[in-house]
Amino acid sequence: MRTLLLLGALVPLALPMSSVAQDFDKVELKTTAVSGSVHAIFGRGGNIGVSAGEDGVFLIDDQFAPLSDKIKAEVAALGAGEVRFIVNTHWHFDHTGGNEIFGAEGALIVAHDNVRERMSVDQFIEAFDREVPASPKIALPVVTFEDGVTFHLNGDTIRVIHVPHAHTDGDAIVHFSTANVIHAGDTVWTSGYPFIDTGSGGSIVGVIAAADRMLELSDSATRVIPGHGPVTDRAGLEAYRDMLKAVASSVRGLIGEGKNLEQIQAAKPTASFDEKWGGGSFTPDRWVAMVYEDLAR
Repeated sequence: MRTLLLLGALVPLALPMSSVAQDFDKVELKTTAVSGSVHAIFGRGGNIGVSAGEDGVFLIDDQFAPLSDKIKAEVAALGAGEVRFIVNTHWHFDHTGGNEIFGAEGALIVAHDNVRERMSVDQFIEAFDREVPASPKIALPVVTFEDGVTFHLNGDTIRVIHVPHAHTDGDAIVHFSTANVIHAGDTVWTSGYPFIDTGSGGSIVGVIAAADRMLELSDSATRVIPGHGPVTDRAGLEAYRDMLKAVASSVRGLIGEGKNLEQIQAAKPTASFDEKWGGGSFTPDRWVAMVYEDLAR
């Protein structure tokens, strides 16, 4: 059950439909002002970013289809009309599940090329031994990009930037230049050790590179919306990056010494970080196993 809770998305797949509906009925969403016209919506699944203003609503990720009415209500409370654009930070269905609802209502869905490719066909998440069916056509991104795309909305310049082979092979971070906000998608978790979907092309090296890219874009006033967990700042992002680098370096060194997974886990390479990061969905041993499996390939 610990692993089923990881993405939030996996719970519905394990329950009868009546239980799923009831489960989503109990979800309470919370909207928090971040900076300027940018807000964050917290609920079930990946954190949603919102820019709401005179040019309409720009949404980053949309959690699950059964939550769409609740998401619309949160957006409506911001007084900016219907959703015009949705950017998916990656293909995972706790970030793209609402696409089918918002897409049917006319929102333009934008994502990296690999997001559309993965959503178009059945997928398999190796970490959970779980098949994910292809998304309906209406849920697929209509506009895709290779390196990035820029929006000019609500008095801001919004740059969507591909960060390769990070959480997956189709990750995008979203930088609000004027509001000084970065939505990191699942390249950043503040709720515990992160999930790296190596089966979808992700890697710890790529996650570290994504964090470095965001640090280049940030200053002491920057606010960072992670894929999971509370909003953080540049100092929090730097601490997260340093944790990733330290654990990766330690595990890589132990692999170089010929240690196997059990020996590396026994060496406790995450010990100095467990108090802060070890209380999330992954135990320290599971996180070490994930890093080991990636670096030992």
